Amino acid sequence: MTETMTETTSKPVYAILGATGGIGAALCRRLAAQGARLVIGARDEAKLAALAAELNAAYLVTDATQSEQVDAFIAHALATYGQLDGAANCVGSLLLKPAHITTNDEWDFTVRQNLNSAFYLLRAATKVMKAGGSVVLLSSAAARTGLANHEAIAAAKAGVIGLTLSAAASYAARNIRVNCVAPGLVATPLTARITGNEASLKASTAMHALGRVGAPEDVASAIAWLLDPANSWVTGQVIGVDGGLASVRPR
Repeated sequence: MTETMTETTSKPVYAILGATGGIGAALCRRLAAQGARLVIGARDEAKLAALAAELNAAYLVTDATQSEQVDAFIAHALATYGQLDGAANCVGSLLLKPAHITTNDEWDFTVRQNLNSAFYLLRAATKVMKAGGSVVLLSSAAARTGLANHEAIAAAKAGVIGLTLSAAASYAARNIRVNCVAPGLVATPLTARITGNEASLKASTAMHALGRVGAPEDVASAIAWLLDPANSWVTGQVIGVDGGLASVRPR
């Protein structure tokens, strides 16, 4: 059956950065299955084009650490669908080093990937969400509990939490909700160095009270829930999807 114009325009439009990563791809597939219209962005054009074809999504190759590219990404979403109902930043990195051996380049890269990308997406999206909407950012359990050798990533991800809370206050009057998901260790290509090592995986699993590391779908479901306009009374929240890592000590 052919969709009417009303049926098409009633479907929400979501812009997802970091779409080809483990969590990003799981989120895009979930949202597409729910009938959303997607605009997806990432740096790897081949992976991005393949995912876009799979999901019938619009896409734009985007380096989320470059503000002008993020602006262009959001403008592309608006030009494609004429509206933007939600945006999520799934861009990130992982650096496990104590501060005294972390180089300036590693520090700068970590901040750019995790905090700058979140700020650029938030800024670009809130400029065009004239009828309200939802922005979801990605922090980490490491930002909420002390984990050894996480100084750079914990600091950047804690910045994302601060950004979330302040922006939620700033944009509430415009009915733009801003929330954050803080995962524990999730098995993705980014964390393969840990999850692919038996000893490291065993040690990491023991830190999660529920007895396993996360799957991308665990985090994607929380992000999708926060994007959903059915949950329109939720803003300024940091939701731990972490198997208890940040708040529960296993027996």
